[in-house]
Amino acid sequence: MNAIITMILKRLGLGFVTLLVVSIVIFSAVELLPGDLAQEILGQSATPETVAAFRAELGLDQPAATRYFTWLGQILTGDFGHSLANGRSIADLLSIRLGNTLFLAAYAAAIAVPLSLLLGILTALYRNSLFDRAANVITLSSISLPEFFVAYILILFFSIKLQYFPSLANIYPDTPFGERLHRTLLPVLTLSLVVVAHMMRMTRAAIINVLASPYVEMAQLKGVSPWRVIVFHALPNALAPIINVIALNLAYLIVGVVVVEVVFVYPGLGQLLVDSVSKRDITVVQAVSLIFAGTFILLNLIADVLSIVTNPRLLNPR
Repeated sequence: MNAIITMILKRLGLGFVTLLVVSIVIFSAVELLPGDLAQEILGQSATPETVAAFRAELGLDQPAATRYFTWLGQILTGDFGHSLANGRSIADLLSIRLGNTLFLAAYAAAIAVPLSLLLGILTALYRNSLFDRAANVITLSSISLPEFFVAYILILFFSIKLQYFPSLANIYPDTPFGERLHRTLLPVLTLSLVVVAHMMRMTRAAIINVLASPYVEMAQLKGVSPWRVIVFHALPNALAPIINVIALNLAYLIVGVVVVEVVFVYPGLGQLLVDSVSKRDITVVQAVSLIFAGTFILLNLIADVLSIVTNPRLLNPR
C-alpha cells in the first residue's frame, strides 16, 4: 500500500511539472502569434495613443516573463481573468462549456466502453473467424475516416434523409435530460465510432496474449467453457493494458472533441476554443488549452494507478 501511495505522489509531482512545462509552451505559442494583439482588437482605425493605452491595460507593455508569472499566479489562485472579446469572467465561461463537454464525453464513454469490451471479448473468443475479420474491417474503416467526414455522413442519413435526429446539437442549461440525449446522439456516435476501434483491438490483443498462459491452458484442459475462461480467467489478468487504452481514449473524448463540436455547433470547450482563436481572445485560448492539458495528464495518472492496482507486478521494475 505504501508503495502505491509513493508512486501516486511521484506521478502527481511529475504531472505538475509536465503541466508547468505545457503552460510555458502555451504562453510562448501565443506570444509567437504574428501581429499586435491590441491593434487587432481595436482595429486599424485606432490611434497610436489608444493602442498604447490598451496595451498598458492588457499588460502587453511588460516583459513576457513578467506577464507569464503573473498569469501563472492568477491561474494557481483560480483566477483565469476575463475574456478580451466580451469582458465576461473566463471562469463563468469555462464552467458552462466544461460541463457540456464532460456530458458529451460521458455519454460517448457510456456507449463506447461497454461496446468495445464486448466486441474485444467476442473477437478474442471467435478469433480468425468471419465475425472477427468483419469486426476488424468495420472498426478499422471507421477509424480511418476523418471525424468531420463521419459526422457529415451521419447528418446526411439520420438528419436529412431519415430526420430522426437534429443536425445541430444545441443545448441550454434548462434543456431536459432526455432532450439532451436526443440532440447529442449524432456527435456521440461520431466520437464512439472513432474510439471503439482502439479499445476493441487492444482488448482483443490483451486477451489473446493471456490465453497463451499455462493456467489458462490448464483451465481449458479441465473442460471449462471458452466463455468462462475468457471472462473469469483471461480478462482480469489483461486489465492493465485495457485500462490504459480506455483512459487514453477517455482523454481523447474530452480534449479531442474540437472538430466534432464545431461540426455540430455544440456549445462545449472545443467550440469555445475555435471561437476564441478566431477573435484572438488569447486569455480564453490559454485557459482552455491548459484545462485540456491538465485533463489529459490527470487521466493518464488515473490509468497508471488503476493498472498497478489490477497488476501489482508493475511496481517491480524487474
